[in-house]
Amino acid sequence: MSVLASGSKGNCSIISAAGTSVLVDAGLSCREILKRMAMVGEDPARLDAILITHEHLDHVAGLSVLARRLKIPVFFTEATHRAWMRMVRPRQTMTYAQWLAKIQSEKEQREAAAIAQHAPAHTVLADEAIVEESIAAEDAEALETLIAAATEAECEPAEAAKDKPDPAFLPAVEYFQAGQPFRIGSLEVNPFTIPHDAADPCGFVFHATTETIRMAIATDLGYMPPNVKLALKNVDVMLLESNHDLEMLKDGPYPWSVKQRVLSRVGHLSNDATAEYLLRDYDGGAHTIVLGHLSESNNLPELARIAAERALGNRLSLLGNRVVLAAQHEPIEPIQL
Repeated sequence: MSVLASGSKGNCSIISAAGTSVLVDAGLSCREILKRMAMVGEDPARLDAILITHEHLDHVAGLSVLARRLKIPVFFTEATHRAWMRMVRPRQTMTYAQWLAKIQSEKEQREAAAIAQHAPAHTVLADEAIVEESIAAEDAEALETLIAAATEAECEPAEAAKDKPDPAFLPAVEYFQAGQPFRIGSLEVNPFTIPHDAADPCGFVFHATTETIRMAIATDLGYMPPNVKLALKNVDVMLLESNHDLEMLKDGPYPWSVKQRVLSRVGHLSNDATAEYLLRDYDGGAHTIVLGHLSESNNLPELARIAAERALGNRLSLLGNRVVLAAQHEPIEPIQL
């Protein structure tokens, strides 16, 4: 596991085993992701896929550019993919004045078409003389269609006719469902639902089919429900959220509405909530616990570490339950087992 970045400004990790490498989230720019991969000795050409936990910007900021550059598939839940597409595609809106002009133009077109259809015989003859009989009477309906199309084209901005790249285009998209394992190369991926304010957020447990080692990623969750506790059983490395210190959040700079969101059951785990899980529900079998998604405004690395180490108590050792802090602005040393 290589955690390239973890925090509210961008999240990105790599899981590799037995010749298969996947990127989990792409919350940094494409250039920054490639830079950090080089810092930890990861080759972008060896990436087999990108997995997305949910559609929030700090998890997908560089997704489309990176996927198109590397020409690799992206794995979403269908709901997450749809939410992401709505976010990246520009919304076409118009002012009230533009809407009135559009309605008036459509009305005039309908009136013009009606007049042309019921025009007197002498008018038709005059028109035919003007165009020098280039259009026969049986083509009147086609002429009306042509006039309407020309009028619409005149109202349409010139740039609208040009082909524009689709910001939601990806080389390939694969769907998965929480609770249903799937494989990417030699990696078996077990996605599980997490409680967060997104369309269909997921965490992942990775298992190399040629080995017994399991690694898990569980961040961006408001609390630890039973399904998450079950998914994190018997893992060797876990990236686990420890987002905020409760007192720092309450006294911090966020607006009250944002504080309520963070504290909600679809927000983020506090240091105390993570410590509670490690004390009461964690099975104690991991080699390394990576604390991630630490808030820069409402937490301190020392507070997160102390809370976790106190909860682990005498289970801390050189060979197990090592606590590592993921960082926002630089990758951590890759964890190899």
